[in-house]
Amino acid sequence: MRTTIDDLLATARGRLERLGPDAAAAAAQRGDAVLVDIRSDVQRAQDGAIPGAIWHPRNVLEWRVDPASSHADPRLSENLDARLVVVCNEGYQSSLAAATLQELGFARATDLDGGFQAWRAAGLPVEPAPRG
Repeated sequence: MRTTIDDLLATARGRLERLGPDAAAAAAQRGDAVLVDIRSDVQRAQDGAIPGAIWHPRNVLEWRVDPASSHADPRLSENLDARLVVVCNEGYQSSLAAATLQELGFARATDLDGGFQAWRAAGLPVEPAPRG
């Protein structure tokens, strides 16, 4: 039997302690989580950004997080115990990405349930996305 994307998503989410928007915002405010926005430039320009979130597009995320990578972002890669909360547009890509980060050693990696759209719908802060 062939594995479907729904199977992969269910497996990934089964490993995560997903956070809703309010819980993610509170964890970030306490310094207990780092929000990692993986949305595209186009999505960020259209909808805005979460203040304080670190942005790396999905296609380079693993290289920015992996401490062994020559392209690592030290804000993300220096602490394998960090709680990285991955944010995509609606909470699908982020689940798969967070499961991959767990495989890279970030045991507390998770994602934002509902993604950026849930964050915005909850009335949480949004700012214009920086250009470039």
